[in-house]
Amino acid sequence: MTENPPKISVLFVCMGNICRSPTAEGVFRHVVHESGLADLIRVDSAGTHAYHVGEPPDRRAQAAAERRGFTLADIRARRVRETDYAEFDYVIAMDRLNLHMLTEQAGGEYHERLSLFLEHGSSDELEVPDPYYGGSAGFERVLDLVEEASRRLLETLRSRHSI
Repeated sequence: MTENPPKISVLFVCMGNICRSPTAEGVFRHVVHESGLADLIRVDSAGTHAYHVGEPPDRRAQAAAERRGFTLADIRARRVRETDYAEFDYVIAMDRLNLHMLTEQAGGEYHERLSLFLEHGSSDELEVPDPYYGGSAGFERVLDLVEEASRRLLETLRSRHSI
């Protein structure tokens, strides 16, 4: 009997886990599923703060995602746990502030697992802007950035892990 290859695990992180990181989780999960790799890649999201623990993603984020064929309805906000650094191969922040918070919290042995999401894309931007206090255009912009970076991240994972 052959052993199943280990799962690659990816955790997306923003501040409250109701806008950017659940959008990244939903979009990346969709891209992974479309590629036939859902059995090999585990996807989750969390926030650096506990503002919205247990809540679904922001209704505006859900609506924008649904218009593009992505589902976020099953996601519930949670806070980053100390065990996430050991559990996830990739801990990907939406912006520098959250990356800084993750770097402060993670032990030095896990710093190589931390990155900014848009570092995996081709955009000149490095941060996914927080759309929470803006209008619907902000959620559309987040989706534009997240869709492109998700495809690039999957290419990176395929290359690094020979999948």
